[in-house]
Amino acid sequence: MLIISHRGVCARNPENTLEAFQAAIALGVDGIETDVRLSADRLPVLCHDRITPDGREVSRLTRDELAEALGHPVPTLDEALDIWASGLWNVEIKTPAAAEATHEVLREYAGSHNILITSFWHNLVETTGQDRRLRYGALLANRPADHESLNAMLDRLPSLSCVVWDYEVLDSALLGQLLDRGIKSLCYGVKTKEEHAACWTLPLSGVITDHPDFLLSYGSLR
Repeated sequence: MLIISHRGVCARNPENTLEAFQAAIALGVDGIETDVRLSADRLPVLCHDRITPDGREVSRLTRDELAEALGHPVPTLDEALDIWASGLWNVEIKTPAAAEATHEVLREYAGSHNILITSFWHNLVETTGQDRRLRYGALLANRPADHESLNAMLDRLPSLSCVVWDYEVLDSALLGQLLDRGIKSLCYGVKTKEEHAACWTLPLSGVITDHPDFLLSYGSLR
């Protein structure tokens, strides 16, 4: 099971910064999850929230203005990819406005990096899922109503290689259904040590976590 650091290690570093990513790499994680938005100067910047602490929209700020608002340097996607080529990068596209700039960068790194693109915008994943060197995943915050609903979603998204579930809606039967169709599952939103331990008992390919140390302590099982 892959251990994927959620926005890097943020206990001592701001999230989605090069320092947070480097801390995750130093821990020995298998991958890093990060978020891409488009700045006002048309750069794919790594920032999760839509609104800055002072109430401004990220999309209306230049990279330098965003860094000032957040109180730390804000990396671009290519700057992050440059620091690590041996692990998985899970790149979440937060908004359709960032899709074109994100793919422009990722196509340059597709031959040298292991990249998974995800989004809650499932139509965005599908319409951009044309580069076979990249992998694509759909983020789910809600459990499909039944097996038929899950199959219908998969039929509409033939480019998917994985589904990324909120931990609270994980269902082992649906995870098995995905495996039967050759689609892997990841999960996010895992909080406690007990929840991390429970992930080992499920047919998951990886966990996106704020606490990679909880899973790294199970190193003998990897």
